[in-house]
Amino acid sequence: MKRGLIVVWCSIQCPYFLVACGRSPGSGSRRDCMDTSRRVEMVQRLAVILFVAVKLLTQYRVESRFKPWGIEMSTRAETPPRMILVVDIGGKGLKILATGESEPRRAKSHALLTPQEMVATVQKLAADWEYQAVSIGYPGQVGAHGPRSEPGNLGPGWVGFNFAAAFERPIRIVNDAALQALGSYDGGRMLFLGLGTGLGSTLISDNVIVPLELGQILTSDGSSLGDVLGRRGLKRSGKKRWRAAVDRWSTALLAATLADYVVLGGGNAKQILCPPPGARLSNNLTAFRGGYRLWHLHDVQTLSKNDPEKPPAPEPPSSWRVI
Repeated sequence: MKRGLIVVWCSIQCPYFLVACGRSPGSGSRRDCMDTSRRVEMVQRLAVILFVAVKLLTQYRVESRFKPWGIEMSTRAETPPRMILVVDIGGKGLKILATGESEPRRAKSHALLTPQEMVATVQKLAADWEYQAVSIGYPGQVGAHGPRSEPGNLGPGWVGFNFAAAFERPIRIVNDAALQALGSYDGGRMLFLGLGTGLGSTLISDNVIVPLELGQILTSDGSSLGDVLGRRGLKRSGKKRWRAAVDRWSTALLAATLADYVVLGGGNAKQILCPPPGARLSNNLTAFRGGYRLWHLHDVQTLSKNDPEKPPAPEPPSSWRVI
């Protein structure tokens, strides 16, 4: 852009310089003043054309550089909120933390927990905290306008609930495993396994988040992988056999997903004494980091209390990507 401005300035100033010297552009003799003014006008028009051409060329080079990677250039960047409250909902408890606070606050959850009760509990816990927006990690499938399936370990009423109206704040909500995976991500291709009530799973590759349901995989005895690696499997098998199962399945899933590394998180990750090769332990506090990062992602839907009931149709992808 600076080069373009320099070209324009030189193109405009050159005719006047030559006229002041008694010479017209491209000639060694004096000419009529009318011819000189016409030449000046022509050069000025040419300068405008050059300026537009340089600007378009610069924009084309930037867009052509990023579009093959699926990155859309946007001229309007939304400023993320400064004060964010992160709510991590689990089968046994829920945890919250706000920007600027150092200690999470906790409350117990139960099998009959409703979204109304969750909101009331969170508002009571965060009564003396300031926050402008809320990030929610939800233990179930999430769509464009919030939960699209009821959680298997909580009460009913989550699908269709207006979280933004209840909190009176803009909301971003994703699967709880995806939230913790986002906070645990260190680059490359990462597989996250959440060892909690069931098995949460998310794959992140080159900043692309892919929520998974690996807990639905059936094992050789007909049990689901979520049952084997979840809380029921830990109680039924005992710690020693459960740890062996975690080692065996995390190694197999590492190879199956072509991941660079596996992160083991969730409430029962603390039961792992030594993670298998290619894996490392996380902790539940990374969910809060994921909640803060969530507001810096451009393609995550922000829910407000005035959202229409029908979500907007997704935009077609501009290009294919291999991740």
